[in-house]
Amino acid sequence: MYWSTSRVVVVVLVCLVGVALIASGCPKPPAPVVTPPIPPPTQPAVTPPSGEPIKVGAIFSVTGPGAPLGTPEKETVALVEKMVNDSGGINGRPLEIIVADDQSDENQALAAAKRLIDRDKVVVVVGPTISGTSLAIIKTFEDAKLPLVSCAASIKITQPVKEWVFSTAQPDTLAVARLMEYLKAKKISKIAVVFDSNAFGKSGMDVLEKQAPDSGVTIVAKESFGSKDTTVSSQLTKLKSAKPEAVICWGTNPGPAVVAKEMKQMKFDVPLFMSHGIANRKFIELAGDAANGVVFPAGKLLVAETLPASEPQKQVLLDYTKAFNDKYQKGPDTFGGHAWDAMQLTVQALKDAGTDPTKLRAAIEKTTKFVGVTGIFNLSATDHNGLTKDSFVMVTIKDGNWVLAE
Repeated sequence: MYWSTSRVVVVVLVCLVGVALIASGCPKPPAPVVTPPIPPPTQPAVTPPSGEPIKVGAIFSVTGPGAPLGTPEKETVALVEKMVNDSGGINGRPLEIIVADDQSDENQALAAAKRLIDRDKVVVVVGPTISGTSLAIIKTFEDAKLPLVSCAASIKITQPVKEWVFSTAQPDTLAVARLMEYLKAKKISKIAVVFDSNAFGKSGMDVLEKQAPDSGVTIVAKESFGSKDTTVSSQLTKLKSAKPEAVICWGTNPGPAVVAKEMKQMKFDVPLFMSHGIANRKFIELAGDAANGVVFPAGKLLVAETLPASEPQKQVLLDYTKAFNDKYQKGPDTFGGHAWDAMQLTVQALKDAGTDPTKLRAAIEKTTKFVGVTGIFNLSATDHNGLTKDSFVMVTIKDGNWVLAE
């Protein structure tokens, strides 16, 4: 029997009192009842997964221009793989995620897709990271009749609907809609646009041109830049001569950081808006002080701590942040969140439907009210993204940090 020091003291005192009472002729008191300490509750043991692993493929841009987006995606799926297997796997079987680096190149993405399908025999693929590589492999998955859950944002990935293709990033149509609302509220009606010549930038430019007239916004000038360009001064000079009330840059790093820095250098002093393609710490690192004041639509992860308790996504955002930080000792970002959502959708569908591709595809398509990092997903046969513009908030950068834009 285990006795604590305090209990020993109590018993000794009781005994002394008893001796004194006997000595004085008083009746002997009842002996004290000593209860052993209650052991802490134990968590039920988790049975480790066993048997043949369920193979899930992942294609990310771990190197090349898309690396700032693809690296947190790769880290996130490794985190999910461990979490799933530590909790017993998928219906008792271990999860194995096979990651391929497409080097931000469409041909490499195509080769990786064929390898995962033909050699590795995966049952579903998550990714790619960027729009160009995602669009490049759609036909491969449609022909193979295997589900693909992209982490990229071009609306062309899911519209028109492709039977076997889904995406978890907010599409550019929603980002532009949210941005147009903000411009209208700020009474900005004349804009100039500079965009990346890659698939993401071109898709965004197309959407801007479609939505601007209905929002009372005129595009007075537009210019493009290459994903690897180190200067855009000539393009910005042309935009400046058009006298816009604001500039919109549509692209992913490093190009947008170059735009911000060179606008500051040439004293092009109008508000600078950007796309959700800069929603990571890398943009702030690359742009330095020029990042301050930039406004853009972003998912709620960047400002999770400041969200009200009534926000349905808040706990999911905080849980993902903690899990990522515990494993990597750094915060997550928007793009890792796309991979988190893609994996959560996939894992749940595997639990519900098993590994048969047709049943798995149907299970993903039927997902509704799924609260993810990116937003609340309601998928259907006519919508393989399932998000609304409410998945965005307007964010600005102040003193190198993200805050809600006023």
